Amino acid sequence: MSLLVVGLSHRSAPVSVLERASLSADAKVKLLHDTLAAEPAAEAAVLATCNRIELYADVDKFHAGVAELSTLLAQHSGVALEELTPYLYVHYEDRAVHHLFSVACGLDSMVVGEGQILGQIKDALALGQELHTAGRLINDLFQQALRVGKRAHSETGIDRAGQSLVTFGLEQLAVRVPVGEWAAGKRALVIGAGSMSSLAAATLARVGVAEVVVANRTAERAERLAEILVASGTGVAARAVPMGAVADELTRVDVVVSCTGATGLVLSADDVLAAVSRAGLDVADAAGVVRVTERGSAPDPAPQTPAGLDLAAGLDREVVARLVAAAEAGGRLADAGAARTISAAAEPDGCPVGLDASDSARAVNGRAALTGVDANSLELHGTWADQGEAAAQRQPRKSARSQADGMPVRLALLDLAMPRDIDAAVHRIPGVRLVDIESLAEASADAPMAADVDAVRGIVAEEVAAFGAAQRAAHITPTVVALRAMAAEVVAMEVARLDGRVPDLDERQRAEVTQTVRRVVDKLLHAPTVRVKQLASEPGGAGYAEALRELFDLDPQTVASVSRADAADPKNDDDPGRAS
Repeated sequence: MSLLVVGLSHRSAPVSVLERASLSADAKVKLLHDTLAAEPAAEAAVLATCNRIELYADVDKFHAGVAELSTLLAQHSGVALEELTPYLYVHYEDRAVHHLFSVACGLDSMVVGEGQILGQIKDALALGQELHTAGRLINDLFQQALRVGKRAHSETGIDRAGQSLVTFGLEQLAVRVPVGEWAAGKRALVIGAGSMSSLAAATLARVGVAEVVVANRTAERAERLAEILVASGTGVAARAVPMGAVADELTRVDVVVSCTGATGLVLSADDVLAAVSRAGLDVADAAGVVRVTERGSAPDPAPQTPAGLDLAAGLDREVVARLVAAAEAGGRLADAGAARTISAAAEPDGCPVGLDASDSARAVNGRAALTGVDANSLELHGTWADQGEAAAQRQPRKSARSQADGMPVRLALLDLAMPRDIDAAVHRIPGVRLVDIESLAEASADAPMAADVDAVRGIVAEEVAAFGAAQRAAHITPTVVALRAMAAEVVAMEVARLDGRVPDLDERQRAEVTQTVRRVVDKLLHAPTVRVKQLASEPGGAGYAEALRELFDLDPQTVASVSRADAADPKNDDDPGRAS
């Protein structure tokens, strides 16, 4: 076995790189074909999910295999090799098996213990089988990974250590409220009708939302999913709409879950801002300085301070009015971080106004504490906050995507796509809460590990050892079969010679002699062949096959023909459905 895996995941690469390195369905097919066309690889499979891309191959040369697989990943992912290389990891032979088994058990998932990865592994195997890129090793490996994953979930409580991304994402949206209580009576929009979106729709129905609206580019798939939801027995109302109706649906729903295969944004910040504004939040300031306009009322026609606004001492009405006007225009929010047109010198390392750390953090989030800050300082702080926004985008922002602590959440967004479907900038819109792949990774990193994780690690170690032993034993099987075939041929030749020398033997006598000779040969070969299989299954036992061929002068072509026949025998291939 010379199994090699080259890949990157949420553990090795930032979300920005994973987004760009995502593979479309066509890219997966081309990647597999090109991998087999490459000299070092004999068979291959690709496992591509929202948070990992891994290429598995049976290679005859380690270094050449690593170079070739890395180059192919770069070519088909669209990320330059020199940029991709720092984030790649490589596993070989038993370490590669250990990695896939850990992935199958959910130990390497963003949410530890989630079971959705089993379906993705099954899909990867099915694609390899369909394209005939999965041979004996890949089939055995992925089939066993599916069985190991199922064993981990059935024999341990790994499910308690984490949930599917959908369930975990909804928990993050609900914050400290039980999901069932939070979801009760809500209206939800699911964008996409693939496996993840279908799971999201089913989960929403199960936790008690009143209505699920499904939007998809293919109308038939959206309608089919809606029909399934209605027939699910959960009592949820469901309907399908075209993608062009998403903007209108955003004004009616409370929750949006998006997971499409789009390469660009499905929902921009402007889309969400427009929907929230149409729904009743025409002008929003999280600090409460600018009043929220009631649903259906018209905004002030001119950029002026809202009537009845009590400004804090030193706060310039004109500056606030300019911020309000920017918000009403739909291009900028009325908070300190949105005052991008105001030009002033700013200190790069600290707020020039001297706000404390909590104020500065809230400013970047679009929730600046304006009260008590004079107009000039507000302008300076706005510029400084704007400069810090780019740096903030690169840092973990557990609170940056939540407005739940400061005001009611009008629209909750769950983005499970990679690359992302929803503009990350929507987290700055007051009344909007966004949970995406990046924030899920941050939240799950703080989740306590269940004690069952150790049990699963034990299962993985046990299964890796068993798989390695089976593969090493299987490696010598063609040699043993060729040896027994040679012995049977010798018996047949000797019986034929006996017939020529003693032609008077009757059928009963001839059969008895033949059976005696075969028993002698079988007894002589039994102990050596059983023992050599045992020795070959141990680490470092690969040389026993070669020793057996040398000792008995076996024809390498005969051994190779046995291997090919064994691999081609459909009885030796597990049905992929058995492990699903």
